[in-house]
Amino acid sequence: MRTLRLAVLLLVGLLSLPCLAGGRITIAAAADLKYALEEILVEFRRANPGEEIETSYGSSGKFHTQIRQGAPFDLFFSADIEYPRMLAREGLAASAATPYAVGRIVLWSISRDARRMKLADLADPTFRKIAIANPKHAPYGKRAEEALRAAGVWSQIETRLVVGENIAQAAQYVQTGNADVGIIALSLALNQELAANGSHALIPERLHQPLEQGFIITRRAAANPLALRFAEFMASPAARKILVRWGFALPAEGRR
Repeated sequence: MRTLRLAVLLLVGLLSLPCLAGGRITIAAAADLKYALEEILVEFRRANPGEEIETSYGSSGKFHTQIRQGAPFDLFFSADIEYPRMLAREGLAASAATPYAVGRIVLWSISRDARRMKLADLADPTFRKIAIANPKHAPYGKRAEEALRAAGVWSQIETRLVVGENIAQAAQYVQTGNADVGIIALSLALNQELAANGSHALIPERLHQPLEQGFIITRRAAANPLALRFAEFMASPAARKILVRWGFALPAEGRR
């Protein structure tokens, strides 16, 4: 009996201790954020060891649809802040849509020197294939179409477009030789592999609407303290410094 009482006391004591297991979150993020977010996660994990964080990268529009249909994401980082705002209006968010960056689009090629290239150059038929993300659900694709129309070349190149599901796939078309040039995210063009094998030129921001990016904590994560801690970390000097290094402007800076 004495041994049994001791065992019970030990069990009660263990149950009364705070849980030592780490938290867990899943993040859905626009493809343009991949390299910056992976670096941000390294910094976050240093201060939060033992936490389990899973990431998925893809099209902002498709993630928006998936979250509406119940996909198990705790945070959603969108290349267009309007997608998180829509989820918040529909009651599917546990936070307001928070801006975290402003993106840029570039012309990028591995077969030609893109450093002095302009959108007007794409009218040249020697550019047989031009890669962009799908304007129907990818914010970078929408901005690419806006810029091409503003430059007056959309009708001349529309039949030569190859369309990726997201901006990373558009870049992949250029990498594999399935497109001569692509309109991709600056944050991808700055990646070591892409920068070593190709060149890029910034597309003037006046030719398209701003790529204002934002995130939410989803309704599913309303009571998840790890989701809140990561959301707060995105406003830290460390996270902001990483975003700038990957070619993003900070929201307060506006257009450059």
